[in-house]
Amino acid sequence: MASLLKDIYSLAFYERFSKILAQHIPSFTKKEFLRLIFTKEFETMELKERMRHTSTVLHSFFPEDYAETTKLLEKIIASLRETGFGEDTLEFMILPDYIETYGLAHYKHSVKALELVTQFVSCEFAVRPFLLQYGEQMMQQMTTWSLHKNHKVRRLSTEGMRPKLPWAMAVPVLKKDPTPVLALLENLKNDPSEWVRRSVANNLNDISKDHPAIVLEIANRWKGIGKETDAIIKHGCRTLLKQGHAEILQYYGLEGANIQLTNFKVLTPKVKIGDALAFSFSICNNNTTAQVVRLEYAIYYRKANGQLSKKVFKISEKIYQPGEQAEIVRKQKFILITTRTFYAGAHEMSVIINGQEKIKGEFVLV
Repeated sequence: MASLLKDIYSLAFYERFSKILAQHIPSFTKKEFLRLIFTKEFETMELKERMRHTSTVLHSFFPEDYAETTKLLEKIIASLRETGFGEDTLEFMILPDYIETYGLAHYKHSVKALELVTQFVSCEFAVRPFLLQYGEQMMQQMTTWSLHKNHKVRRLSTEGMRPKLPWAMAVPVLKKDPTPVLALLENLKNDPSEWVRRSVANNLNDISKDHPAIVLEIANRWKGIGKETDAIIKHGCRTLLKQGHAEILQYYGLEGANIQLTNFKVLTPKVKIGDALAFSFSICNNNTTAQVVRLEYAIYYRKANGQLSKKVFKISEKIYQPGEQAEIVRKQKFILITTRTFYAGAHEMSVIINGQEKIKGEFVLV
């Protein structure tokens, strides 16, 4: 049986971490630390609860003076690096969580700590409360970080400022007006780190959901700067492409009028949960010139209330020569996962060519 993600906080983890803590905290005792960690409630705690619980236990051993605690964090990280323990791993999100929990009233020291800790483990979630409380001051700091020599700090600037960062505390002002984000994205559009550039693209994709015109303006301005920047634009416009947004389809030359679709078949009109939907179709480029063809399909999932919810999946995107044909066969699994609940009954699916929904079919999930 696969272990649960929350079980990264195990006895083995805490025992190994205890050795590091003991090197730098004179009053620290492993026995007391483990007693405070493994309370009777620990087993039922989920991942984030265990993370916050660990921060609380650490607080009982760390100095009362927060400035001294930030110096201690620097020493702990240095020792963790020396032993090759924990860099860029989920377990040590406890460190930014500690800053978020106990450092909000200490802006100057926390900014310094965030800059340090994010070079060991990402602080993208921990900056959100600071953005809420300190507003423009923290946003200016994020822009400053976008020019930092360390790529992990630069990534923090864009990832932490995403208007719709998944699983993170919301920052409503960024959803309403993403203008403060744009300057740092300009700084990072040619970043040498792919990790940073992907974060820029994800930020643009977030913005596109509420402000497509802003992203289209950026796309037109950045077009042709370089292949890396073009890749940022493409990934940053993925939601607009899936929505079949007219201007972004035009931007990429995705014209679907003379792309012929034939022989569409739902090969499995009845699908059992745990099996896969199968479908096939043929396409032909009837243009007299080569044409970029983006193929997608949509599944209309049945919800608990009986309504259907559309989700789009990409098949391919490539150039078809005049008269070129292709036979497409695809499957979509209906295997149970934690992020989606399946409901039996009539479902729909469709084929999308260059953003245009061409044909629909039906199948029954049983």
